[in-house]
Amino acid sequence: MGKRVALSVAAAFGVVGLVAPAAHADGGYGDTEILGVTVNHGSDVVIGTTAAKTFDVTIHAYDDSGLLSADTTLEGPGAGYTSDETICETDSECTHSFTFDPRVDLYNDQAGTWYVGSWVDALDDDFRWDDRIDSFRLKRASTLTVNASPEPVTKGRTLTVTGTLKRASWDDYKYHGYTGQSVKLQFRKKGSSTYTTVKTVKTSSTGTLKTTVTASVDGYWRWNFAGTTTTGAKTATGDYVDVK
Repeated sequence: MGKRVALSVAAAFGVVGLVAPAAHADGGYGDTEILGVTVNHGSDVVIGTTAAKTFDVTIHAYDDSGLLSADTTLEGPGAGYTSDETICETDSECTHSFTFDPRVDLYNDQAGTWYVGSWVDALDDDFRWDDRIDSFRLKRASTLTVNASPEPVTKGRTLTVTGTLKRASWDDYKYHGYTGQSVKLQFRKKGSSTYTTVKTVKTSSTGTLKTTVTASVDGYWRWNFAGTTTTGAKTATGDYVDVK
């Protein structure tokens, strides 16, 4: 059985279904204004292979009579439109709760830029609709490991730092090596709270990382991946090396 055509939606008041692609035209009646939108408290929506992700979409709007309700849609690549109607909780905000389940709702090609549109109704029957208020990123989760060896190491000798960068697949629900990605090798001296970038290394065809450095002082080594437009950022936990 294939995945659902329409993404699942959780809301206090919901009218859920597949909606047509937006015509990218705005309009309305009266003095209702849509001022903006906040998705997932301003952070990317990052989803792994098993757990469903619930996130808020808050429409910021204005009408001199106050707001009644909002019907909001999310438009992403590879189809996947959702619709949800919610009674506005304040005179300036309407918050919707959406749930995306990678095993039911998503395929890999749906990662990337998504657009938020909304129809807002005011208490005095004024209304406003904007097909594309703003955008957000829906990303596949990543994992990143690190190992520095030998441990301990003699000062002045070569230290080899390895690791593997993987990202979630919403097609087969596994993590696979992420090829050709730039990842920063960083070091934090013992007693310090700040990491410094030592060099940048690209992942192999299987997502592995390997480089060498000269051991000088005790401290922590880690890999830091900044993420891409389709994949979430990840920082490995520092691996402590004792230098003799």
